[in-house]
Amino acid sequence: MLMDSRDLTLRERQVLGIVIQSYVVTAAPVGSRYIAKNYNLGLSDATIRNVMAVLEDEGYISQPHTSAGRIPTDKGYRYYVDLIMTFQCLDDKEKKRIEANIGQITIDRKGTSSDVLLSAAKVLGTISRQLSVVLSPTLSNAIFEKLDMVLLSSTRMMVILSIQSLFVKTIVMELDIEVSRQTVDEVVDVLNQRLSGLTLAEIRRTISKRLSDSVCDKALKNLIVRSAGNLFDESPIFERLYISGTEYIVDQPEFKQPQKVRDLITMIEDKFSMAKLVGHSGSSSVETIRSTGRDITINIGKENSERQAEDLTIVSTPYYVGNMVGKIGIFGPKRMDYEYAVRVLNYMADSLSSTLSDVN
Repeated sequence: MLMDSRDLTLRERQVLGIVIQSYVVTAAPVGSRYIAKNYNLGLSDATIRNVMAVLEDEGYISQPHTSAGRIPTDKGYRYYVDLIMTFQCLDDKEKKRIEANIGQITIDRKGTSSDVLLSAAKVLGTISRQLSVVLSPTLSNAIFEKLDMVLLSSTRMMVILSIQSLFVKTIVMELDIEVSRQTVDEVVDVLNQRLSGLTLAEIRRTISKRLSDSVCDKALKNLIVRSAGNLFDESPIFERLYISGTEYIVDQPEFKQPQKVRDLITMIEDKFSMAKLVGHSGSSSVETIRSTGRDITINIGKENSERQAEDLTIVSTPYYVGNMVGKIGIFGPKRMDYEYAVRVLNYMADSLSSTLSDVN
């Protein structure tokens, strides 16, 4: 949010809004003559030129080279997003287009959460024509449903945790003891009886106490208790990330230079940084949809936490599955259609929440 700037006049807002909207469409600097000719502001070319000079002096627009028109700066985009941009709901045509794509997510109920989240990332990328990112929910508040153990050998075991709404976590454990299938089955029964319905955070805190009086195999039970911090913990943030739409963002004029393409691809391949960018975004929030209480976060250029993202805008919002919270976001050039990005992201987040919540 702009805290150290005066409020622009109506005339200045109109000109700034036109510069941004025109630049979004054309990717070309915008001149005063173009505005006077194409927009009925009732202002002369000279007056518009004077307004643009003031906006440039105050850092809202800049001139990329002599004799060119003006382009928005990060400050100009921020003012536009905070104080000029208006939100409208998707029209019926847009909704039908999104719903036709979202239908791909809901067709196969036999899939896991990974299938749903990857499909959602692909749909969002296709619809927004930008790089899309979906971060799966944090699992500490997720409800544990059941656990299974598969012996891979006498000293190696795979543990499969089923968590609410299709979420599955799989871990391979090396055993310092030899166990039989019967022993494993007995321990699995006890774990499911005593832990089902608890959150993963509750299990980590109380598993030792909850299993203390059980009569199943002591050695395997103690191993599970010692491993609870790993078994019932969050997955690493980069493992929770789903990305799609790289082909759309590299096709933008801003990334035509080979070095910029290389930098962009390097950033996308760094899944930890990508997950951190969308997961921790929120320094500049815009409550675009007050009626639903959804927060749409828009981070522009240098507001992003990673240097590689200084040429990007990241628009993100949470989605909810029961008491779990995930993030869904769009990465694109600062010259993006902000209104459309917000509309699409809000609708997609609601659809993803509904899809994952309805599987139970």
